[in-house]
Amino acid sequence: MLPVIVVCLYLALIAFVGSVAFRRGKTNTEDFFLANRSVGEMVFFLSLFATNMTAFAILGSSGQAYRQGIGIYGLMASSSGFVIPLTIFFIGTRLWSLGKRFGHQTQVSFFRDRWECDAIGTVIFALSAAMLVPYMIISIMGGGTVLAQISHPATGGDPLIPYWLGCAIVAVVVTLGVFLGGMRGTVWVNILQTILFLCFGAVAVLTISHALPGGFREYLTKLAGDPKTSFLVTRERMPERFFWSYTLIPLSSIMFPHMAIMCFSARKVTAFRRTVVLYPLAILMIWLPCVFLGVLGAATLGKVSDPDGILLLMLQKYAPAWLAGVLGAGIISAVMGSDAHQVLALSTMFTKDIYQHYGGRERYGERGAVYFARAFIVVITVAAYAIALELKEKQGIFEIAVRYAFSGFAAMAPVMIAALFWRRSTKWGALAATLYTAACLVYFAVAQNAHKAGDVLWQIGQGADAIKVLFLNPRGDVTFWNGFMTVVPMVFGSALLMVLVSLVTRPPSRATLEKYFSQPQAERESRPVAA
Repeated sequence: MLPVIVVCLYLALIAFVGSVAFRRGKTNTEDFFLANRSVGEMVFFLSLFATNMTAFAILGSSGQAYRQGIGIYGLMASSSGFVIPLTIFFIGTRLWSLGKRFGHQTQVSFFRDRWECDAIGTVIFALSAAMLVPYMIISIMGGGTVLAQISHPATGGDPLIPYWLGCAIVAVVVTLGVFLGGMRGTVWVNILQTILFLCFGAVAVLTISHALPGGFREYLTKLAGDPKTSFLVTRERMPERFFWSYTLIPLSSIMFPHMAIMCFSARKVTAFRRTVVLYPLAILMIWLPCVFLGVLGAATLGKVSDPDGILLLMLQKYAPAWLAGVLGAGIISAVMGSDAHQVLALSTMFTKDIYQHYGGRERYGERGAVYFARAFIVVITVAAYAIALELKEKQGIFEIAVRYAFSGFAAMAPVMIAALFWRRSTKWGALAATLYTAACLVYFAVAQNAHKAGDVLWQIGQGADAIKVLFLNPRGDVTFWNGFMTVVPMVFGSALLMVLVSLVTRPPSRATLEKYFSQPQAERESRPVAA
């Protein structure tokens, strides 16, 4: 009961911060969505990192490490620690500069102006929104899992807070915080949340190692010496093509709407320099303990019904009740920090790219746009909550994130790179890449549900000499060309279409190209220098 009380007190604090931000804010969209572009350097780093550390990073990584072993760290964290800072430095700074010069608040508004397109911008919005909803869903699922797990009575039986209620509590608190505080409230909460979950890993590892008889070494030796579990401390069950496919996943980071919108909110371009330096270190502090404890859970707890809750089970068994509550609050903070930004990002996009773009602002005014944004926050959260309940028993947090969100946004990365750095890119190239990405996501989802493990979806040739191009692997995941993940053909196919279609279609007007590629001297001098 004590861990539940601690977490509930934390949730009440989050709601209070949102109400304070509501009183400090102004009723205009620049303040509600971007905090008047006034986010300072350290706050920018803490908030940007919080937007990307979701239930995927905390619960999903530990759950997948329980299933597949310690190689999960190399699979995602190593490539993320290298690729994400590079995208923030080269793409984020450019987005910030153009947003400050031309008043862009979303990616779609930038695309529309850069490529002189209207309907195509709406298509990009629709796909981005559809891909962001699964990311919101895993945050709500993570919150429900945490509250249900820590409220399990020590004597057994049903949890005091069932999964459906835990999801509802997290959804309501996140909605309330974003509804009242907008970007300002979300950033304030992120400062507390990031500090909490950065401390979480070290405290959890120290606490559990102290409680384990014999320490970590004994249990890891036990895993390595058993042929049935030795794969957990090696990479033997991660094929090389599968492993390297994951290096493309971090390309998705800057295409997530909440990450791009955070880039628009920075006060100065120097905020990006601090973030690029600290981001890899922060990833190490989050992912390494979670992955390590997930593997350790396989050795200490054996078979569990819900691997995504392995971290919480470890805390329950090996940490004092009050500390389990504090650490549970740390996990909740990671879940909610990202969820708040996702909700706000969807609201920002819908208000700016649909409502305001198609005349809502002229009809109802600036105040009306903020009210409309708040109403949309409620609607989208209710929808995500309903889907989270439906998916609980069907798919894990890690699989949902990679399959529907990361792969799709990674495939859209060539669109962003072309818009920012290639003068010859066109709206038709962007449309082709967007439709291709959407078609791949739909096709792979349908194929996965309609076929069983081992089925071949597409092959070249017949008989023993046939080359399997698309097939379902033993786990039932769609796989490309002898082991690559579907993100590989999605990213390279999108890039190829972006280039080929752009080369055979008319580019934007000379005025637009001069606007975006004639960089002022002051801007060139303000570019950050790598530390």
